[in-house]
Amino acid sequence: MTATTAKWDVFELRLSGPTGGNPFLDVDLEAVFIFRSRAVRVPGFYDGEGSYRIRFMPDAEGAWSFVTRSNAPGLDGRTGSFDCGPALANSHGPVRVRDRFHFAYADGTPYFPFGTTCYAWTHQPLDMQRQTIATLGRTRFNKIRMGVFPKSYPYNENEPLQDIYQRKDDGTLDFDRPNPAAFRHFETQIGTLRDMGIEADVIIFHPYDRWNYSGMTREQDFRYLAYLAARLSAYRNVWWSLANEYDFMLDTKPMEQWDRYFQIIEENDPVGHLKSIHNGDPRMNYDHRKAWVSHVCIQNWDVKRTVEWREAYHKPIVNDEPEYEGNILPAWGNLNAQELVHRFWLTVMRGGYAGHGETYSHPEDLIWWAKGGALCGEAWRRIGYLRDLLESDVQGGLEPLGVSTAWPWTRVSGAADPVGGVRFIYFGEHQPIEWTTGLPVDNDNYDVDIIDTWRMTTEVAKKIPPRIPSRTRHGSVVQGGKADAAFGVALPGRPYLALRIRKRT
Repeated sequence: MTATTAKWDVFELRLSGPTGGNPFLDVDLEAVFIFRSRAVRVPGFYDGEGSYRIRFMPDAEGAWSFVTRSNAPGLDGRTGSFDCGPALANSHGPVRVRDRFHFAYADGTPYFPFGTTCYAWTHQPLDMQRQTIATLGRTRFNKIRMGVFPKSYPYNENEPLQDIYQRKDDGTLDFDRPNPAAFRHFETQIGTLRDMGIEADVIIFHPYDRWNYSGMTREQDFRYLAYLAARLSAYRNVWWSLANEYDFMLDTKPMEQWDRYFQIIEENDPVGHLKSIHNGDPRMNYDHRKAWVSHVCIQNWDVKRTVEWREAYHKPIVNDEPEYEGNILPAWGNLNAQELVHRFWLTVMRGGYAGHGETYSHPEDLIWWAKGGALCGEAWRRIGYLRDLLESDVQGGLEPLGVSTAWPWTRVSGAADPVGGVRFIYFGEHQPIEWTTGLPVDNDNYDVDIIDTWRMTTEVAKKIPPRIPSRTRHGSVVQGGKADAAFGVALPGRPYLALRIRKRT
């Protein structure tokens, strides 16, 4: 009987093989999967106790066949086949870049990343991991940044659930022998996120480390990358983040080595998942123009520069750390919730995407950003509200109108329909009592709503006659001109409001 695997799901081939020596180093294994005239190379991996696995994500319905290749005779030349059936409900495939600055799933469904950060949640006690999953289920987050390695940092100093590598007889870690149990647990949680519709932004390296994972040799790093790609690439919800704050490791991992890391992932990931890298110092952005980088992952508090980054890199901008809501000592971790929501709106209205983090002090250091668990802040609800607004009206992502310095607000519209469709005007910290600029100029066949981004309310705007604006020239006011819209709207005169203008159909 031929096995059946759903499109964009995981087909897994399990084989028994040699256990002598060090199979992680000694045994090479891969398979070639064939669909009609197409052949796809897929690396395999050793899963301990004589078990070898090859995982593959089929992306086309129909009959697939395969043949294995290995330097171990018992694993070489194994053949088989399976049928790929329709995608499962709510499975849209891996996320891809679309229209240069935006994202969509493989089936064309738009994807707007609204992510959060829980660096070491998979390294916490199992009860806390279950709590994290339950919390995510109550939010609207559809991406999470999470590290393969545990983290040693203030607020996150407990021992991890498992070692990522096996121990030698002397108790030190053996960086030539991955711990399959730890990787199985990690990928199980990635599968849980997949079934919840959440992308796993997998952080491969970071500098916050007392176990010396960040001190592995160049060759050990290369093998780790290949092993990780072989284990995880078949999960459709994986994104690759080469590092959290790569620039803090340049003394041991020079720039050319980071370039090679990207290439190794590319060579061992037949799915071609999204790939990025995250800076620490705002002045140390990686050169995201390089061909192997799919999108810009950045950390910078100055979200008003989003248009600048779009113009510099011509790729999607994901500011995953515009600082965090919380009250801990470091400046990056004590924004009030309203400011983080404001930074989300500024980023999205300028054609980018932002990331959430929560860092409220806890007597046992049970902080969401570090360990997951429970959310106690207020920003996450408003971020979910923004996602719902976007998904209800926008298909192709948002594009800024005009240059970033033209106004203290931003006007944006649907990329596929820059005049009609939907337009947002976000006022942010500004609080005008009426508005005309940026509204449609042809007629009043539009519905205009006032959105309170904090109260999460929407009300119909009162239309008023347009005013003839004054023009400012070199600091002097020059009267005259003409109205640039067919109508104006009255506003409540408080900050953090937005207008949504939709053409009637």
